[in-house]
Amino acid sequence: MFEHLPDAALLLDAEKRVLAANRALLLALGPMQPVRPGMAPERLFAAASRPALAAWLQGGAAPAELRLVAPEGRAGHPVAPKGIAMPDRGMVLLLHDVTQRHAMAAEMAESDRLQALGRLAGGIAHDFNNLLAVVLGAADHATSSLGPSPDPAVAGELEQIRQAAQRGAALVRQLLAYARQQVLAPKLVSLNGAVEGMARLLRPLLGRQISLEVTLDEPGRMVRIDPSQLDRVLMNLAMNARQAMPEGGRLTLSTGRALLLEPLAGGPEEVPPGRWTVLEVADTGTGIPPELLSRIFEPFFTSRAQQGGTGLGLATVHGIVRQSGGHLLVDSAPGRGTRIRILLPRVEETEPVAVKAAAAAPAPPPPRQGTGPLLLVEDEAPLRSLAERALRRAGWEVVVAEDGEAALALVEETALAPVAVVSDVMMPGMGGVALASELRQRFPGLPVLLVSGYAASVVQNGLDESGMKYLAKPYRPAELVEAVKALVEA
Repeated sequence: MFEHLPDAALLLDAEKRVLAANRALLLALGPMQPVRPGMAPERLFAAASRPALAAWLQGGAAPAELRLVAPEGRAGHPVAPKGIAMPDRGMVLLLHDVTQRHAMAAEMAESDRLQALGRLAGGIAHDFNNLLAVVLGAADHATSSLGPSPDPAVAGELEQIRQAAQRGAALVRQLLAYARQQVLAPKLVSLNGAVEGMARLLRPLLGRQISLEVTLDEPGRMVRIDPSQLDRVLMNLAMNARQAMPEGGRLTLSTGRALLLEPLAGGPEEVPPGRWTVLEVADTGTGIPPELLSRIFEPFFTSRAQQGGTGLGLATVHGIVRQSGGHLLVDSAPGRGTRIRILLPRVEETEPVAVKAAAAAPAPPPPRQGTGPLLLVEDEAPLRSLAERALRRAGWEVVVAEDGEAALALVEETALAPVAVVSDVMMPGMGGVALASELRQRFPGLPVLLVSGYAASVVQNGLDESGMKYLAKPYRPAELVEAVKALVEA
């Protein structure tokens, strides 16, 4: 029984000297550490664990964890010890291997760290998008003020300001993708069709030295995802693979399916059991060293900084896939390329299902047309002024409020009946979604345009069904005016 115990075990005599070690312990120690009868048991444990073991064997408290001895430069197996007294005053030391517990703790710590980074990125994006919206709006307003014959130097400087703000906006969108705070428009998409369409765009971008192979599973599967974000994922992975093949190689895009009966590790998070539709992107490039593999999805971490890498490509992919309910698996090693598998939830529908309106539900009254009054709710003062000017120039009568409570007070105290509402989502106190719901109880069918640079899940869920529309920050004044026009005329 002692010999065939699944846990490592050590048999001690009455003097607490080694009598025998079972097969599991010998395997854990390895051939370089022999076990001899009569030796002190402390010699089988790492130096840092010996004082705790000795104190225990002399009648002290049992240590929670010990480490077995290991060759120089390596860490021994962590074990949780338990003693069983024998009739001859000897003892059996059961040494349960807790390596998996350590791995799970490290995985949870990494997951918590990435979530904290995601919250930080989302918070920064909210404020930064407000600033960028002001910069873009001011640059557009200044350009329009130059007249029909603007000074080329001044116009050029303003254009540089506008382009820099737009590049900043693109960076923030990547941060939001990583933080899983984008407003997605998921649809039923043919995965094979999406891969074929992207392959046509990728072939000229990869160059002549890289061949592109496409292998599609039949019959094809549908996935529920934002089509533009799926294209973005494929583009990011393909461009990353191209950089890993400077001397040329092969990029393979393939689709498939997987049935997992138990959790599967191999990515940033463990993949739960279930039925999955699989998208695989594999290259024959340089591969990823083991010490970097666990960090590739961190934002701003890149091993190609000298080649212009920002460290946001794979972080963006990870955020999009997780926000879409999927998971990532990565297999890579130096010299044998990289294979990234995207597992998306299996969808059984073959085409979008139209939602039928209940026959008993009365149709909401048509939205009122006109140029005002339009209620603008924005807590950022510069952006509020910018939006107000843009809407007034477009002919709207605008009433402004700095937050949700102030907007409701205007409605109650001045008998304001707005033709439409433009509101920020995240504000101190009452947010934009709660404000819109409150106003719609008083004005059924009221057109609502929600604007934000950091959309919470409450905005993403049910946006189409509620009839509310969404405009992402940073926006240009012309985009705001066009969105309000489309909102009221819908």
